[in-house]
Amino acid sequence: MSSYRPSCIYLESACAGDEVARRLLEHFSGTPVREVRGAVREWGFAPRSGSLLLTRKRGRFLRPCPATRRYLCCGYHILDFAAGCYLGCSYCILQAYLDFPGLVVYTDWERMWGRLQAQLERTRGRFLRLGTGEFTDSLLLDEITGFSAFLIPRLLKYENLVLELKTKTTNIAGLEGVEHRGRVIVSWSLNSERMIEQEEINAPGLSERLEAARRCRQWGYRLGFHFDPLLYYDGWERDYRRVVSELFARIGPDEIAWISLGCLRFMPDLAEIIRRNHPQSAIAWQEFVRGEDGKMRYFKALRIRMYQVLLEAIRCYAPGVLVYLCMESAAVWREVFGCSLRNNEQLGAMLDECARCWRG
Repeated sequence: MSSYRPSCIYLESACAGDEVARRLLEHFSGTPVREVRGAVREWGFAPRSGSLLLTRKRGRFLRPCPATRRYLCCGYHILDFAAGCYLGCSYCILQAYLDFPGLVVYTDWERMWGRLQAQLERTRGRFLRLGTGEFTDSLLLDEITGFSAFLIPRLLKYENLVLELKTKTTNIAGLEGVEHRGRVIVSWSLNSERMIEQEEINAPGLSERLEAARRCRQWGYRLGFHFDPLLYYDGWERDYRRVVSELFARIGPDEIAWISLGCLRFMPDLAEIIRRNHPQSAIAWQEFVRGEDGKMRYFKALRIRMYQVLLEAIRCYAPGVLVYLCMESAAVWREVFGCSLRNNEQLGAMLDECARCWRG
């Protein structure tokens, strides 16, 4: 169980009777609660306050992954059930993206499920890879809210989808005993121990994440791993090879659905935010080039080298596991894999087929 405790809970008045709101208020009893109405910007909270906002969702619950032009995207869909994170990773894009400085939990789950169900009924003939870890960590408060236990059984009536839960945490207790029929992939973001200590300050260590993955596999879940972001620093090659070695010392190749690789990338405004929020981090002072999507990236030759090193290390243990690049151009794919994909649909089809094979 996480040691997270908010400094204050903002409770939107309309949410007071929602089950998840009651659950969180009970769990965090003793925490100051402020009942609010109106727009977030009117509430007068302090920046980076560590607050928890319980509110109902404005806008869409389900959306396609925000693909970037000229870079290949895997084409999965995002279910927004929360936003924000308390793990404090220095490079986190959410620092520049969200207008609330704490953690947001949407409490209208039944309305969310109704919207999602209507979408699934309209697309029964189309295979869907669904994820919940784009604007938050999928398991951040899962042991308290029970969101996965709410969602997974409801999804099982739809044969045309796979759910991926992405996390850096070890908050897996809520997954034990949940019927999933092999239709759920629990994925961990991995990094070197040095980068975890320096840049992912409140996140569990590598060994703890891999142990959590091993336990999920014992419960029948399929596993995914994401080396994203890969971070460049002196000693990166040795350290990332060590991560791969430790991964396969704990997890068998046949237990892994897929592995993604993605180098650090961010919008230019984030650099100053990193310097302000994480003055100990050297990330924002490194050398970058603006990519065709406007994001700051390592030079292409360096990215290719990093991908090649990771791919070679992975292939030593798991020649057959699906490895793909996140948000990279066809030219980079060609340099890394010796062949290139034509478009997003081709990458999406590869992952869809992998998911179908796993389902049997």
